[in-house]
Amino acid sequence: MGKISISCLFPASWHFSISPVVLPRLLLPSFRQLIFLSLLAGLLGLLYLLLVTGKGQYSWVREDSHIHRHLARVTDLEVTDTSNPNLNYGLVIDCGSSGSRVFVYCWPRHNGNPHDLLDIRQMRDQHRKPVVMKIKPGISEFATTPEKASDYIYPLLSFAAQHIPKFKHQETPLYILCTAGMRVLPESQQEAILEDLRTDIPVHFNFLFSDSHVEVISGKQEGVYAWIGINFVLGRFNHGDHDGEAVVEVQVPGGDQQEAMVRKRTAGVLDMGGVSTQIAFEVPKSVSFASPQQEEMAKNLLAEFNLGCDAHRTEHVYRVYVSTFLGYGGNAARQRYEESMVSKIVAQNKLLDQHVGESADTPVLDPCLPNDLQDEVGPTGQRIHIRGTGDFDSCRLLLQPFLNRTNETHTSLNGIYQPAIDFRNSQFYGFSEFYYCTEDVLRMGGDYNSTKYTNAAKNYCATQWRTLKERFDRGLYASHADLHRLKYQCFKSAWMHEVFHTGFAFPSNYDNLKTALLVYDKEVQWTLGAILYRTRFLPLRDIQQESLKGTHSHWRPSFPYINTHYLFLACFFVVLLSILLYLLRLRRIHRRAVALNRGAASSLQWLEEGLDSPDVLVTL
Repeated sequence: MGKISISCLFPASWHFSISPVVLPRLLLPSFRQLIFLSLLAGLLGLLYLLLVTGKGQYSWVREDSHIHRHLARVTDLEVTDTSNPNLNYGLVIDCGSSGSRVFVYCWPRHNGNPHDLLDIRQMRDQHRKPVVMKIKPGISEFATTPEKASDYIYPLLSFAAQHIPKFKHQETPLYILCTAGMRVLPESQQEAILEDLRTDIPVHFNFLFSDSHVEVISGKQEGVYAWIGINFVLGRFNHGDHDGEAVVEVQVPGGDQQEAMVRKRTAGVLDMGGVSTQIAFEVPKSVSFASPQQEEMAKNLLAEFNLGCDAHRTEHVYRVYVSTFLGYGGNAARQRYEESMVSKIVAQNKLLDQHVGESADTPVLDPCLPNDLQDEVGPTGQRIHIRGTGDFDSCRLLLQPFLNRTNETHTSLNGIYQPAIDFRNSQFYGFSEFYYCTEDVLRMGGDYNSTKYTNAAKNYCATQWRTLKERFDRGLYASHADLHRLKYQCFKSAWMHEVFHTGFAFPSNYDNLKTALLVYDKEVQWTLGAILYRTRFLPLRDIQQESLKGTHSHWRPSFPYINTHYLFLACFFVVLLSILLYLLRLRRIHRRAVALNRGAASSLQWLEEGLDSPDVLVTL
């Protein structure tokens, strides 16, 4: 019996011969097996393509790839590796009205792509907790003794210095930013406190600190920083791949009016505290003004800035509207409402010689309190008794005058200018009271629906106060809800509704508001936006170093890197195809040999039986 010799362009030791009869079936597969092997090899190649090259990018190497970045933000609870020499650090001290807090941030070396921002995250200690420290009182308490300001800050800096490797101190930027408490001080007292910090801190600490790193920031700056921080965590500044996310057409501020780009849609921010309410959102198109006075007002409300490291690139240029309304927070609004109610009742009693509200038997009816809730309001000497009727719609109507809306176009609360919002292509996040009003009692936090919210608020207001207290005692409301929340939930529900729909003019069918306490399970501070903006030029150092080295950077060589892997895949499939064709050839040879063997065997059988058989020439 003949043999089949197998030889290919491999080392000589790989040459061998086998008999077609004993050739294993695994080497001579059927046609179905060949198809199966081809599909399997193709799937393996595709898997390799996805794992190694990603979507045209080297996603397995890039720590800041789109998916990895968002997953990291959701589950970023790992201990910060302070032994990593490529890790950078930054400090921001928030000097607020009631106290000061230091936030320690860290970020890996920039990937060298000028289109990307630094991947800044909050540092976490050995217990996986954010590295934060707070002290009281506020720094404004040292207005008359400014020489003590640096001693006041010293514990915060010592705390931060213990967590940051000492060899990194010299290149760690430190920013001390003062907010509301310092704004109310005279400028001379502000400057005295800041000068003490500028002078003494460099003596005791080796952080990267200059005179411009300590200042009193405006409410507008604080709002912009908050907007930056939230959109950064949401991934709205990553313009590389939209991944099906909503986009918006933007006219770049300061550029050609005809120039427009399409990029990810950013989220607007609504924040209602106890004293004030704030709104911040991107204005993608050029704005128009109804009057010169309105244009002058808008200059203080619109901020144009570039988050990118290259001033000549416009992909990270944003125009953001920010406005803060003092006295429009939930508690301040209730106080204004009660003061108005007391003054009206007192004047009415004097005019008509009545005694309404002077005793519990003749209370003033308040539609903004739960049904049958009794209370006393007003200053000493003018206390009046009130009783809730729980009428949500009547309450809303009573609150509308407190919004101080005007008939002028493009205005909102208190007649303040507000650019038009594209309600069909926008998204907003509501924090603080927007979340508490929807979640604490009504249990409707998250996606906001005006109809459902209004119905739930009506039912709550109309419920007997006694019943509400029984539900509270049974733990049916949020764990942090207290009796104060139950008492003023009806009022605050109506106030939030009116501020949103009447004050800011959002339509009743607007369905892209999300009320939230956290973003990706993290409390986002304005300090994150502050350090993002103030360190925006740091990537230039890494980009320049990569250019000077002439080595493969993390972004420019992505093309040769990708081509290398595509070349490998092409070679892989060529070799696979060659093997399959060779196996098919072996299969044909094997079948021919088997057929010849069968013919020879039949001839021998005929000869043995003495039968006449045709001459058969068999050559093996």
